Amino acid sequence: MALVKEEHFGIARKIVSNMTSESWETIPHATLTYNADVTELFKECKKLNADCTDSAKKITINTVMLKIICEGLKAAPKMNTHLKFNRKLVRGCLMYFDHIDISMPMVLPSGEMMTVNMHDMGNKSLSEMTDAINDTIRRANNSDMNEVMFEVSLDNTLNGLKEGKILQAIRRLYGSKTGKHKVKTLSGAAKRKYYSIPTTERLTKHDIEQGTTTISNLGSIYREQKGECELLEIIPPQTTAFAINAVQKRPTVVTDENGKDSIEVRMILPITIAIDHRALDYGDVVPFMRKLDEIFENPQIIQNWK
Repeated sequence: MALVKEEHFGIARKIVSNMTSESWETIPHATLTYNADVTELFKECKKLNADCTDSAKKITINTVMLKIICEGLKAAPKMNTHLKFNRKLVRGCLMYFDHIDISMPMVLPSGEMMTVNMHDMGNKSLSEMTDAINDTIRRANNSDMNEVMFEVSLDNTLNGLKEGKILQAIRRLYGSKTGKHKVKTLSGAAKRKYYSIPTTERLTKHDIEQGTTTISNLGSIYREQKGECELLEIIPPQTTAFAINAVQKRPTVVTDENGKDSIEVRMILPITIAIDHRALDYGDVVPFMRKLDEIFENPQIIQNWK
């Protein structure tokens, strides 16, 4: 067996690997799948764009699904929390929020994956959500991702110092500034030029900071997906994570108005739900699922969200 090459992690991969390692080391995950019948929802989504001539303004099924999950979280606010937990002292505290900030993994033009924070999505209309996503993509195109991620990493390290995590800070600085694993950031004139770009035109640490929950759109990455995501990491201190899978044709039992069952080919969109079992039980997810039941049974409601 011959070694072909070595590929050292860049700062984005370092952050992801560190956060996901902490997730699986500290969080007892519990997962379930909600199979949404989106057959009728798709018809309503087409109506949303009936008069739209600007492709950038079109409301996608992905945006509609983000809105639906936000509506579910409003019905189950315990799922939109952060957890503080001290295992040694067995002390826990849940922090509730009056807004829904979605940490959303996004594929950049470079092919890299970055998780951005879509702020206050729960209070936005579908059109406002579309504009916010498009604006984030626009600013990402003007951004140096190493600089943005380094800002976030440095901020996290400094906060760790304030909490007394001195050894952790020293290790992180050593790991990012020495040898083959050194993180390359801008300097000199290139740095001054980059930071002269207004913050309204590029991403900042505000766009990358931790949201109140994470929603990954796996279906948009691979539309030919068969099946669904089974394991999904929760990024602490969040207590939930969601994966929107690809829409698939599946045989489904349908009950008519007379109570008669038949099997039809329907469009099914699986939604994977992961919860931190320290903070939530399956019963806490029931209000979320009931809200989704209500929406998918009456999909015309999305016309009110435009």
